[in-house]
Amino acid sequence: MTDPQPLPETHAAPEVPRPAFDLASATERVAVQSQFVRPLLDEISRVVVGQQLMVERLLIGLIAGGHVLLEGVPGLAKTLTVSTLAQAIQAQFQRIQFTPDLLPADLIGTLVYHQAESRFAVKKGPIFANVILADEINRAPAKVQSALLEAMQERQVTIGETTFPLPQPFLVLATQNPIEQEGTYPLPEAQVDRFMLKVTVGYPTRDEELAIMRRMARTDEVTPVRPVVGAEHILNARAMLNDLYVDERVEGYIVDLILATRKSAAKGLADLHGLVAYGASPRATINLNLAARAHAFLQGRAYVTPEDVRALALDVLRHRVTVTYEAEAEEVTPEQIVGRVLEKVEVP
Repeated sequence: MTDPQPLPETHAAPEVPRPAFDLASATERVAVQSQFVRPLLDEISRVVVGQQLMVERLLIGLIAGGHVLLEGVPGLAKTLTVSTLAQAIQAQFQRIQFTPDLLPADLIGTLVYHQAESRFAVKKGPIFANVILADEINRAPAKVQSALLEAMQERQVTIGETTFPLPQPFLVLATQNPIEQEGTYPLPEAQVDRFMLKVTVGYPTRDEELAIMRRMARTDEVTPVRPVVGAEHILNARAMLNDLYVDERVEGYIVDLILATRKSAAKGLADLHGLVAYGASPRATINLNLAARAHAFLQGRAYVTPEDVRALALDVLRHRVTVTYEAEAEEVTPEQIVGRVLEKVEVP
């Protein structure tokens, strides 16, 4: 009998060297690359009244390359806002109305047999566009929802034995009604995790509602949206995010927030012990970093602050924290847990 071989030594992950940062140069480049933001917001505001938070989150998803899920009751301009944003960008836009009888082939495409030529040809589906509006995504069954997974994560689609890359930029902006409403299906957890942000859309204020009524309670057609931004502007802004400065203390703060959703007691959150079934994954860490960078970019800054992280933490984490049955019995929501984490984790 041979002697047992010793286990290989484990080594810590090598540190990635941080390049030198020129704040003045980076700030100047941010100012140049973000010039499209104001014309884009102005064009959206011609159609959409209020909902500044939703519009900002959509822009963050667009710039950071992360998909966005909007949840709210019908009539809150979710579809209108997404379609207006897409039309204001000179890019290919497709709206897909999700219904209970939708099939995966209706989404990604299929193989069609041409009898005269005795061959199969690929018929691409509406997923082959830059901006996809998945309207009422939770009204389709799980098979259709799962068909989005490869497209959302890998930016590619497989039809038959061939894999096709999707055009860039590619972004899924989905809307859904609250799951408690009739005729809806809960999204699979794996798919929900593919969304960078989940934004809860609320009711407008009284003044906003008055402005909505005056603008929309008309019998003539609404003024069409003009394309004011090219796809190249979005891709340039996305590349600019890589050059934004994130201090080591801010990076540590992001990681501490994510870890606190998994090991609450270790972060001084003993009162949440037993309420969290599953915390956020490393994908949340990546997405929170990117979303904070995009938020700083929209503010015209070349560096990320803890306030950028805190501003996006709820939208990045609310759909990634799964509560226990005990929490449900006590009516504790994921939003409350994330709020508690933000209160207790020390800000650098």
